[in-house]
Formats: sequence, C-alpha cells, structure tokens
Amino acid sequence: MRIAETSVRTRLTLWHVAALGIIVLAFSATVYFSVRSALLAQLDQQIAHDLGIVRQAAAAGAYELYETEEHGSISLFEVLGKAGVVYKTQAWSRAAVQNLDVSTRPEDGSWSSTLPTGDSYRIHAATVRTADDTFRVIVAEDERPVRRSLRSLALTLLLGFPGALALALVGGYLLAGKALSPINGIVSKAQEITADRLSERLPVDNPNDEFGKLAIVFNTTFSRLQDSFDRLKRFTADASHELRTPLTAIRSIGEVALQSSTDQACREVIGSMLEETDRLRALADNLLMLARADSGMAPLRRELVDAALLVHEAVEYMHALFEEKRQTLEMDLETGVYVEADRTALRQAIINLLDNATKYTAAGGFVLATVRSEKPAAMIIEISDTGPGIPEDHRDKIFDRFYRIDPGRSSETGGAGLGLSIARWAVEVNRGRLQFEPRPGGGSTFRITMPA
Repeated sequence: MRIAETSVRTRLTLWHVAALGIIVLAFSATVYFSVRSALLAQLDQQIAHDLGIVRQAAAAGAYELYETEEHGSISLFEVLGKAGVVYKTQAWSRAAVQNLDVSTRPEDGSWSSTLPTGDSYRIHAATVRTADDTFRVIVAEDERPVRRSLRSLALTLLLGFPGALALALVGGYLLAGKALSPINGIVSKAQEITADRLSERLPVDNPNDEFGKLAIVFNTTFSRLQDSFDRLKRFTADASHELRTPLTAIRSIGEVALQSSTDQACREVIGSMLEETDRLRALADNLLMLARADSGMAPLRRELVDAALLVHEAVEYMHALFEEKRQTLEMDLETGVYVEADRTALRQAIINLLDNATKYTAAGGFVLATVRSEKPAAMIIEISDTGPGIPEDHRDKIFDRFYRIDPGRSSETGGAGLGLSIARWAVEVNRGRLQFEPRPGGGSTFRITMPA
C-alpha cells in the first residue's frame, strides 16, 4: 500500500516520525562530534602542558628528565638527540610506544597513532635547540579512556534512537488523532445530513482554526442548498395546487361536452382528453403529496391499524382494474396483526404497490398480497407479481422520483415514476421499511416491514 493511499492520521504520524528521526539523528551526531572534539581538545591541552614541561627538562639535561618522570605526572615521553635516544620513560618502553614509527613524521605537531595491538595514543612532538645539541621531544597520552567514553556515548545514542522513534510513533499517532478529532465529528454529522435534513449543521468547535473554517464553509453551502430546496418544494407545491383547479374545470367541461355530443369521433376525442386530464390530475396530486411530505406538512394521524383489513380494503379498491386485465389477485392474510400507523398513508402505499403490479404484469398474470407476522415483533406485507421483473442495474434507482426503467412502456401504462417514491415515503413515515426482492422464476416482490 502506498503512503498516499493511507489515512491522513497515518500520514501525519509517519511524517512526524520521519521529521523527528532526522532531528534526533542530527542531534545525536552533533552531540557525539561535539563531545569527541571537546575530549580530544582537553587531551591535546593536557599533552601540550606536559610537552612544555618535558621541553624545559630536556634543555636542562638528563637528570631533570629523570626527575620529571619520577616526581611528575608525565609517564610517556621520549627525548631524541642527534646521537640517538637521550631519554625515555619506563612506561614508554612497557607500552611499546617505541613501536610507533615517529621518524616518518619528522615535523612538529600532534597526531594520533594506533599500535598493531589496537592501543591508540595521542602524540605531540616538538624540537628543542640548545647550544650543545638539538633535541626532539615526543610526549604521548593514552587515548583509550577517551575512546571508551566515546563508544559508551555512541552506544547510548544508538540505543536511544529506536526508543525515540517508538515514542514519536505513539505520540505522533495520539497527537494526530487529537488534532483530527474535529474531522470525525464533522464526518459523522455530515453523514446524517440528507435532502430531508438540510437544516442540520456541522459542529464548529473553533471558528478560527482550519477545521472550523472548513465547517463554516460547508454550513454556508448547506444553507444555500436548503434555500434552493425550500424554494423548489414551494414551487412544486404551489404549481401542483394551482394545476388542480384548471384541471378540474377542464374535466367538468369535457364531461358536459361528452354527454351533449352525438358525434362519435368527437366523443372519442373528448374521452381521450378526459383520460389525459385524469392523468395530469393524478400527477398533480402526487406532486402535491410529495411536496407536503418533503416539507413535513403532510397530515398524519397514528392509530392502531389491522394490517389484514387494510390490505383487504386496498385489494377491493383495485379489484376492478385486475378484472379488466384478466389478472388473478389472491390474498394470504394472517389475522390479528396490528401496527401503529397513519391509515391513509399506509393504505396509499399498498395501493401504489398493487397498481405497480397490475401495470407491469401481463394479461392473465398472477398477483399475491400477503400479510404475516414475524418474530420478535414485526409485521410483513408483501405484494408479489409474475411480471417481467426488474433488471439488476435498475434496482437501486426504482424508488427515485420520475425514474422509469422503460420510459416508452411507462408512458403507455400511464406511469410517471412517482408511485414507488410515494410508497416508500408512506412506509418510512410510519417507521417502516420498503424493500424489493426478485421473485424466483420471474417477477417482483415488494416487502413492507413495520414494527407490530
């Protein structure tokens, strides 16, 4: 998985660890080399002091060199003259410092040398000129204590580096979670905001930080959307309401003309006009119902409803339409199943499902209305048909408004694509759930589930 595909919290944690790791490495390197430089400078300072003492003793003679070894703190030095070794300490011989080939570095100065045994020494050399001779004074100091200290420091820094990274990982993850906690609140609240709940707003904990400013921008956008939706709902409700009056007048005029006309062709035209008027009036009524539902102004009156009796009433209402299409409509109603719901809205949902079934079931087809209870406390109403069914790629959209699988066929049946939308609203407003299931062998089943 690439880092870009991980969560923001993970990326922030990784960046925090990487940045802190680089800082710790730079700090460790700075500390190590600073301490190393300080220890070596201190060592060089000590050797330079010792070198000055040995130089004075060398100028005074061999006895002074002996006194310097015996009574001083300088144990590693050698004095060379033109004729060879003038004086060297016993420690110089025991430590085998003479194995260091100082003749290869005839110049004065300081350097570090390592014996084949691994022993390392810091060496200073200087030239002393007297009236009788010229001496080369070489003073050495064991570097092993310094190197041991540096190794201990390096080991401490190396062992502390993984611990620092682990603490940075944990601390960075917690800090990132704390810093991003407002995002979780914004996300959870945003998931609750739907077209029906545009009045909800995102929480703004701190209007001065980036998350607060982002939430304010989204809230402003939601306000504009809510205003647009409200205006659209008002327009739909007003247009639907205003259409009902002229449509009623057109129907009244058409009915009078149909009764008074004796010309058959004219009567057919007027009859066709009345059918279209009925269709437009039904569309206006549906739009008005949805507009009221969206605005929360639909009148609802909850009462205890006998589900079997309600389905029986809806079937009786649709019976003539089924007979006209020569379709078989059967019922399997379990008695004694009650729900608390708005009777009118739930009845409208059942009628819409029955109407949908008869529209898309061929002549001579079969429709079954079922009522049953389901444990622990649920009521099930099912409307099943033997129609062509619904293709899988359309099933997620069948409850959308004005959505029709086959626009041409729906136009022939008089559908406007609002029946299932109204049915779903009527079920959900009664705390139920409307679902579609394909029927084995072909056909569709619409299931209403409500608390019994």
